Amino acid sequence: MIVLTKLRGERFTLNCDLIETITENPDTTILLTNGSLHIVKEPMQEVIDKTVAFRRRIYTREF
Repeated sequence: MIVLTKLRGERFTLNCDLIETITENPDTTILLTNGSLHIVKEPMQEVIDKTVAFRRRIYTREF
C-alpha cells in the first residue's frame, strides 16, 4: 500500500498491486484493474518510486 493525496488534499492509501496504468496530462491519473480511477497530486514518477519502494520493502522483508 502506498500513501497518496487527492487533488482536494485528502490523503489515502492505494493498493499498488491493482495499478493498471498511470498517466500525467497534467494531473496524475491512476487507473486500477478494477476500473477505479484516482486523480492525485503526486507526479507520475513519485507514484512509481513509492510503488518500487513498497515492493522493495516487501521482498527484502524490511518492515
